[in-house]
Amino acid sequence: MSKALFGPGGNGDLFYAQGGKGTVDAPRWLSSYGLDAYEFEAGNGVSAGEATLRKIGDEAKKYGIAMSLHTPYFISLSGVDPEKRLKSIDYIQKSLWAAELLGADTIVIHSGSAAKISREEAMRLSCDTLEKIIEAVGDTPIKLGIETMGKVNQLGTLDEVIEQCRVDKHYVPVVDFGHMNAREVGGLFTSSDDYRRVFDKIALGCSDEVAKNLHCHFSKIEYTQAGEKKHLTFTDNVYGPDFEPLIEAIVKEGLTPRIICESAGTQAEDIKQMKDYYEKLIQER
Repeated sequence: MSKALFGPGGNGDLFYAQGGKGTVDAPRWLSSYGLDAYEFEAGNGVSAGEATLRKIGDEAKKYGIAMSLHTPYFISLSGVDPEKRLKSIDYIQKSLWAAELLGADTIVIHSGSAAKISREEAMRLSCDTLEKIIEAVGDTPIKLGIETMGKVNQLGTLDEVIEQCRVDKHYVPVVDFGHMNAREVGGLFTSSDDYRRVFDKIALGCSDEVAKNLHCHFSKIEYTQAGEKKHLTFTDNVYGPDFEPLIEAIVKEGLTPRIICESAGTQAEDIKQMKDYYEKLIQER
C-alpha cells in the first residue's frame, strides 16, 4: 500500500552533530533516523560533480530514500530580459541532469517574480519560458514542479501555479504551505478542512492523481505585510502554520504526498514529528 513520505530539505544541524560529513552520508543517516525522503538543495547552483551525484543516488536507492532536487534560485521564469530567461532553460537542463544521477523523480522550480511588471505580464512571460523549457528538454520522466511562493511580489499563488502547470503535462504544483500562509499574513490554515481545500483545488485544476501524490514543502515561516521573511522551527508558536491539521487531512482523505520540511536547521527533527503523527493516526484508523 502506498503511503505518505517524509524528509528534510538539505542537511540540518543534527545530521552534522551525529557525524554526517556530506550529502553522500545523508541517505544512510535518514534511514537510521526513520525518514524516507530527501530534497537535494541546489539553490545556489548545481556544483556537485557527476561522480558525487551518482554516489548519492546509489546510496538513496540502497536505503530507500525518495529523492527530489530544488533548482537554482536565480532561475527567472518571468524576467523581462530575454537572455536571462533563456539562460534559465540551461539551468533547468543541468538540474534535470543532476536529478537523473540522484535518482530524483521531481525538480522544484520557483514560479517567477512580479516585482517590476504587472502580474499579467509576469504570467505571460513565465508561461512562455515554461513552453520553451519543454521544447528543450523533451519528454523527460522527471516531473517539473512549480512552487507556491511566500512573498507578495512573487508569482506563486496556488491559482497562478495551477495555471502555469497547464502549459504541459510535465508540470505539477509543489505546494509550500508555509509560503501560502506567509503571503496571506497568517491564519490561512487553522483546520484540516483548510488544508483539504488545497488538495481539492489541485484535483480540479490538474488531476486527482496529482493531488493525491502532491509534492509539498512545510515549515513555519515568519512574515510581514510583504509576505515571507524567514524560516523558523517547530518551536515557534507565533507564526505557524501548525502541521497537525495537515496530517489529519492527509490521513482522512487517504492521500499519499511527499512532504519536505524546510525548517531552519531542525528540518530532520521537525519532519520526524510530522511522520510520527502520521503513523499514529494511520494506526488508529
